[in-house]
Amino acid sequence: MIRKFFLSLLLILAIPLTAQEFKTVEEAEGLQVGTEAPVFKALDADSNEYDLGQALNSGPVVMIFYRGYWCPYCNKHLSLIQDSLDFIHALGASVIAISPEKPVYLEKNRKKTGSEFALLYDEWYRISDAYDVTFLPGANMTETHSDETNRLPIPATYIIDQNGKIVWRQFDPNYKNRSMVGEILNALSEL
Repeated sequence: MIRKFFLSLLLILAIPLTAQEFKTVEEAEGLQVGTEAPVFKALDADSNEYDLGQALNSGPVVMIFYRGYWCPYCNKHLSLIQDSLDFIHALGASVIAISPEKPVYLEKNRKKTGSEFALLYDEWYRISDAYDVTFLPGANMTETHSDETNRLPIPATYIIDQNGKIVWRQFDPNYKNRSMVGEILNALSEL
């Protein structure tokens, strides 16, 4: 009996991270407007390093979290952003899109959407965790993601001003609801 107890205890201690340690889609809240944006460095689709701190020296950044190249809603959204990229640039801003997918899958997304802005690899969910948009959907993403937790980001859009503050956000746990280009342009024009 004691032996069974210790064997059970050893098995429990050997279990890797479980779903209980991760947020559900209802628990993730996303960072709020007025919050200082966490700065980070990440690899893009070409394995070049992107530095948010440096990018903010040139102007505001529109940051989009998306689920992956396999998501038709994400692809449509990123294509719409690409179609309006000149208008966003005219307001002095740049665009980045962040996914937990490895660079090879970022490249697939770039080909699907024609994205000319930076697509960034959120290795180990560091960025999406920092922005509180990560949740556990229960889908199997181990081939495309950096670990076996199979988490996803809630599709969200943030505008970060040159002072590093979040000045606008679109955050909706319903993956079908995305930021509208007109809303992004209006928010940028008010900076």
